[in-house]
Amino acid sequence: MNILILGAGGREHAFAYKILESEHCSKLFVAPGNAGTAQIAQNIDLKVTNFEAIRDFVLKENIQMLVVGPEDPLVEGITDFFTQDARLKDVLVIGPSKRGALLEGSKQRAKEFMFTHKIPTAAYQSFTGKSLDAGKEFLKTLTPPYVLKADGLAGGKGVLILEDLDEAQTELENMLTQSKFGEAGAKVVIEEFLSGIELSVFVLTDGKNYKVLPTAKDYKRIGEGDTGLNTGGMGAISPVPFADAEFMHKVEERIIKPTIDGLKREDIDYKGFVFIGLMKVGDDPFVIEYNVRMGDPETEVVLPRIKSDLVVLLQKTAQQRLDEVDVEIEAKTAVTVMLVSGGYPEEYEKGKEITGINQVEGSLVFHAGTGVKDSKTVTSGGRVLAVTSFGNDYKEALKKSYQNVDKLHFDKMYYRKDLGFDLT
Repeated sequence: MNILILGAGGREHAFAYKILESEHCSKLFVAPGNAGTAQIAQNIDLKVTNFEAIRDFVLKENIQMLVVGPEDPLVEGITDFFTQDARLKDVLVIGPSKRGALLEGSKQRAKEFMFTHKIPTAAYQSFTGKSLDAGKEFLKTLTPPYVLKADGLAGGKGVLILEDLDEAQTELENMLTQSKFGEAGAKVVIEEFLSGIELSVFVLTDGKNYKVLPTAKDYKRIGEGDTGLNTGGMGAISPVPFADAEFMHKVEERIIKPTIDGLKREDIDYKGFVFIGLMKVGDDPFVIEYNVRMGDPETEVVLPRIKSDLVVLLQKTAQQRLDEVDVEIEAKTAVTVMLVSGGYPEEYEKGKEITGINQVEGSLVFHAGTGVKDSKTVTSGGRVLAVTSFGNDYKEALKKSYQNVDKLHFDKMYYRKDLGFDLT
């Protein structure tokens, strides 16, 4: 089977690594890919939202499966684009329809879906520039901290959690009238703050059947102790130690089953991954958000723990036959440590030479923001490399990753040294 992965990050490198383990993969392409995917697959210079160019490449290379990594092409409707073209109808597309992708593309839509299907989540209201004053008044009715979410896609950075009412009102105005998050913030969801500990649950579904994948916990803040600005993710741990069998039973009964049933009831074409961001409040799970694809860097710890043939799982998903297969999970813990460019998530420099990758032993190195210049691997993004290791517990796995991180170098390289601090 000829397979095309869309995307350029650590998530896509992890997908490529796992797909290549399958005997069912004949040729693997990644568009646009990075320096890591170039070493194991063929990179193709295509923009992930240029559907016509992707179509032409798929037809030319006889691509039989399209795995969509990032959210943008899904929200813009790439699955519908393929299903509506007679020449592409036999291509297996991993990713929901445009309607399904609205669960990530619109925070308000996600909230409405959760309330309709009685899925536990925080109370909320949404506002636009025209209802700014009402939004400011609504903030006064809440107990701090105040949670403001850009309704649309903001690259994981469209959420503000603020302690001060005046600051929250000012930021609401900045989002709605000063385009702080661009078009994504033209509508803002204000919701009740949930106090607890976060985790992510991943589900693979064909729209009728589902398989629960390994849990993970990622670390979003740039600074140690979860301080500073939000990032795309500074590292992840899987499984989550506090997500025991009793808690996961609640997650499945209260959240996963109603979510899949909701997709069926609303006749939503959904064949792909559901990323459920949860808050564990006491012993109960509440949904913070849905994503309609795998997370990054969680993919770098979730996929390596799946022992089953990923291509077979994806094939059965696209064919709505997921009930015919089982998912075998590695019992060991996986962790990944993200190495980022100095200055990230604000301004940072690119083109810094990366050294030491060939010296890494006993860990996987997934490229996130890398390129090739003058035959050298260089930085090309804010998040640069993800170092993934296995261990009998997260402490053992972290120790191995940190030992290998010490072998890696690029100018102004930064990483968090406290992953797992909240699990002890």
